Amino acid sequence: MSETMANILIIDDEVGMREGCRRALIPHQFSVQTAEHGVEGLHKLREGQFDLVLLDAMMPGISGLQLLERIHEVDPDVICVMITGYATVDLAAQAMKQGAFDFLPKPFTTDELLAVVRPALAERRRRQELRKQEAREKESLDLERTQQEVAKLDAIVSRFMLVIVHELRNPAGVIKNYLQLMRSGYLDADECNEYIERLDVRATQLLNMLDDLLELAQLKEIVSPVKLRPVAVADILEGVTRELRPVAEAKGLEFQVQVEAQPTMLAQPAHLRFLWTNLIDNAIRYTPSGQVRVTLAERDGQIISTVQDTGIGISTEELTRIFQEFYRSESAKAMVDVGTGLGLTIVDQIVKIYQGTILVDSVPGQGSVFTFTLPLATAGAAA
Repeated sequence: MSETMANILIIDDEVGMREGCRRALIPHQFSVQTAEHGVEGLHKLREGQFDLVLLDAMMPGISGLQLLERIHEVDPDVICVMITGYATVDLAAQAMKQGAFDFLPKPFTTDELLAVVRPALAERRRRQELRKQEAREKESLDLERTQQEVAKLDAIVSRFMLVIVHELRNPAGVIKNYLQLMRSGYLDADECNEYIERLDVRATQLLNMLDDLLELAQLKEIVSPVKLRPVAVADILEGVTRELRPVAEAKGLEFQVQVEAQPTMLAQPAHLRFLWTNLIDNAIRYTPSGQVRVTLAERDGQIISTVQDTGIGISTEELTRIFQEFYRSESAKAMVDVGTGLGLTIVDQIVKIYQGTILVDSVPGQGSVFTFTLPLATAGAAA
């Protein structure tokens, strides 16, 4: 901003003072407007942009001192110079305290007016440059933070992709090895049938892993409201337990289901089905003997469900990692060779979508209890 571009507003109830200042400033190519009282001055400030306000300290209605605060609410960086015919030390101190840049006692000459106006406009330029510098620094910091976050995300994606490739290569490699053995011609019919069974197991593992990856990707991409409908929660649980009960009984496990409530919530049925299917299937899979017990209750506006087993349990160290992608504990791998390591990750993601919670209590060799809650009042809106 140069002097020739500066916009000046004069607020004074004396027409002679307003016109005198205007005539003194215009020859120096300032853009000058006037207002005869505070209300008109505030209106012009809101309508246009000014660099400097020459403000009479004593005016009827809103005084100059009262106007100072309101002016800085409109534009914090505008420069205000008080002019008055009643110059006192106390008045000057009060004006400076309330944000005035300088104090000009009446009467004054054109040279005296310019001697105040020019430093005031220089201060305006300094403040504007400081504001721009702060904005540039903030923009630079924001950009740096964004770049750091992008770098972190890139690193996470890279690590995740490496894990995916590693996990997919395992069953794919086993399938390839089995096929090479079968092509070699050194296997008899019985051995071929055995290897076909193994191929089927590994192919199923690979397909299950791909299905889980697709489900997890879809859940993580939910950023807008999903299609929800009223769901009878107990009916979903009944369907899941009806499918999994034969699996539990085939292992000789006692399978108990206790339903204490019949809540209805807005949800996607597939989400609730996946929650129980994964938790109950894990409980059955990793319980060599004993029982699996499932409960459903409603308390304080929340669905509360537990899946309890007497299985191999989870160590304290492993509990902090069981919801990570592809994580399977050593004891789980030792007991069941095939698994995707994504089931609990998907369970955790579904619970987060509905703003619920999931807790795990487990003792190695004694069993585990998974407890999840879903708030009925907010679940639909949250999803």
